[in-house]
Amino acid sequence: MTQRRRTIAVTALVLAQSAFALALAAQESAPAAAGADTIQVTAKKYEFNPSVITVKQGQQVKLVITATDHDHGFKLDAYNINQKLKKGVATPVEFTADKAGTFPFECSVYCGLGHGHMKGKLVVEPAAGAASP
Repeated sequence: MTQRRRTIAVTALVLAQSAFALALAAQESAPAAAGADTIQVTAKKYEFNPSVITVKQGQQVKLVITATDHDHGFKLDAYNINQKLKKGVATPVEFTADKAGTFPFECSVYCGLGHGHMKGKLVVEPAAGAASP
């Protein structure tokens, strides 16, 4: 490879890395839509990831849940949410965390023998000056 081609290849690599770094920084600092904090969640064979979601009381919450292996469901009784999750589709679930406490959530679509273990919890920390129930 000639010196000129080597220089062009190195320059292209540096530019590509810079573009990737800028795109990553923009994604990390992008504000959540409509004032909500967006939390990415995956649902797959008997688990949610993360299985514990912690937010502040009064916070607008936007979960974007993706079922990765087959259809699942997301049921959070405390907030009257029961959302079907289609495989491969990023499904938004939005609510205001207006009640402090720890609330269980679970898969609401039968997904196999471990279905009963597909659970997690939402932890809503009390707002400053507020007491939890």
